[in-house]
Amino acid sequence: MASKTKFRSSSTESKRVKGSVSPGAFLQPFMQEIIHRMYVLGKERTGETYTSTLNSFMRFRQDRDILWEEFDADLLISYEAYLKSTGVDMNTISFYNRILRAVYNRAVERGFTTQRYPFKYVYTGIGKTVRRGLPLKVIRSIKYMELSAFPLLDYARDMFLFSFYTRGMSFIDMAYLKKSDLKNGALTYLRKKTGQRLWIRWEKNMQDILDKYPVIQDSPYLLPIIRQAGIKERTQYNNALHLVNRKLKFIGEMLEISIPLTMYVARHSWASVAKSKNIPLSVISEGMGHDSENTTLIYLTSLDTAIVDRANRLILKSI
Repeated sequence: MASKTKFRSSSTESKRVKGSVSPGAFLQPFMQEIIHRMYVLGKERTGETYTSTLNSFMRFRQDRDILWEEFDADLLISYEAYLKSTGVDMNTISFYNRILRAVYNRAVERGFTTQRYPFKYVYTGIGKTVRRGLPLKVIRSIKYMELSAFPLLDYARDMFLFSFYTRGMSFIDMAYLKKSDLKNGALTYLRKKTGQRLWIRWEKNMQDILDKYPVIQDSPYLLPIIRQAGIKERTQYNNALHLVNRKLKFIGEMLEISIPLTMYVARHSWASVAKSKNIPLSVISEGMGHDSENTTLIYLTSLDTAIVDRANRLILKSI
């Protein structure tokens, strides 16, 4: 399956040089090969992040490709300085650097260059995430906004609330929920990010949102996010996410919320509200608070689903 993602093309001069050198000796074709393989394996989100990194680096290089043998510490220091000059935050800089480092290490393994540790002087750490959880009173304000005259704002608000109601479900997992995932009063799904299977007790708050939107008969999907099954589904998901986040930002401004309102805030908010209800950390897993995602997964995997359902019901009754 060929990736539909468009890559920035390298210069004509670079292409002429590549005629006498293995393409794998250059950063761009080597990285494009890795990205293509990710799409073939169904790792679309990872492919997108690698593509974003490649495009960023090629903008820095003004579309001039580079041999791995020329990839050194000075180059990476210059790239980091370029990112800072364009207003990129340090977490994003670290993200790009870590992806480039992973690709560089693969090139070393394949014998296209020797290990020179070019990333030793640039930032590859992970800063502590700024807490974005909203208190319950703000969630109530969002829920009871009168938005019937503004269908797109209403839709964005409903998607935000659905995420909150389902213990901070990510938007991509919401998009790919199947009608068949809801049965016998429970919603069962696999997290796209981790492959972890989760069970959520179906509550009235969730059904109320479902009832607002006409069922798309020919679609296998539960929510009105991917509206045309089998037709550029990933594009539909990305477009919906951008639309919802734009509208949520506007809602946040209307309510004078101090942080930008996004779908991700719903996930933070469920964890924050659960903590305020004195629900044990082992139950909520301190969702956004762990320095290691592995720690979170260890907690979540060992939990009795009924305990989490009771915690969620306690939260939903408070709204």
